[in-house]
Amino acid sequence: MLSQKTRYTIRALQHLADTYGQGHGPVRLDAIAEAQNIPRKFLTVILSEMAREGIVISHRGREGGYELALPPVDIRYGDIIRLTRGSLALTPCASRNAHETCNNCLPEAECRLRGLMLQLRDEMAAMLDRITLADPITLEPPFEEPAGA
Repeated sequence: MLSQKTRYTIRALQHLADTYGQGHGPVRLDAIAEAQNIPRKFLTVILSEMAREGIVISHRGREGGYELALPPVDIRYGDIIRLTRGSLALTPCASRNAHETCNNCLPEAECRLRGLMLQLRDEMAAMLDRITLADPITLEPPFEEPAGA
């Protein structure tokens, strides 16, 4: 499950992507916070972290605010999640970059749940690494009828 921080980060970056290249200049923190329903203090921390990672640029002063440091097409959802959450895996044993053995589990070589989580992680990573902030996201994904229904 995505953390609240990750969800706020994605929404803030989507907001900045929507204004990218329109000549409006930096977007004020208050405008992002209000439009995306993100607590101002939390948003300040999030955008500061994204600035340190080279994802956003912070402009000081009366006309200051935030803007993307990269074109939206160069910012993948998988990267955003990895930066804020650390891993795309749903279980610690399925993480490629932050692997940990699960507590109270079978040995990894015998655990079919781990095998399932590795497959899921790889499929999810492939999808999230393919979709960028520039890609349109539909509000309702298409419903697929289950096989055999």
